[in-house]
Amino acid sequence: MTWAAFWALIATLNGEATQVSCRRLAEELSRCSVPDIIGFAERHAEALYRLDQEKFGTLSVVDLTGRNGVPLPQSADGFLYARCAVVAAGQAVWEGVFFDVDKFAPYTSTVFDGEWLLYVPDRAYELATGREWDRSTRYCFESYSNRDGWPSLGS
Repeated sequence: MTWAAFWALIATLNGEATQVSCRRLAEELSRCSVPDIIGFAERHAEALYRLDQEKFGTLSVVDLTGRNGVPLPQSADGFLYARCAVVAAGQAVWEGVFFDVDKFAPYTSTVFDGEWLLYVPDRAYELATGREWDRSTRYCFESYSNRDGWPSLGS
């Protein structure tokens, strides 16, 4: 799947990865060929992997503070869901955060939770084939897997 096709499908989310919008995207994707579903999963994983960088992951959650008023750090899952929310926001937002880290910050909010986007390829595959998909992608999208993006973690 081309990046253009991937972003066109992402655009159907209208900027947010809600349960309803992601269900609709999975249904649309399920009408594509299995290779296209796999291609979508690959592009999605790569988009998340590219966002897996220290400059984004060390941002505090914008709307949460501890008892002492100190901003709270993102958890590994929270950082993954924030990256999904950035992808769901679309190509322009995704590309823009690389040039201005402050544009990523709002997506750390508990208001933005892109977790539902994680399940789109699996659901589309299941709808298309009637089988569960035990998949892996070239890029790992789990938080802190992009070693080049986290130089402080070492190799």
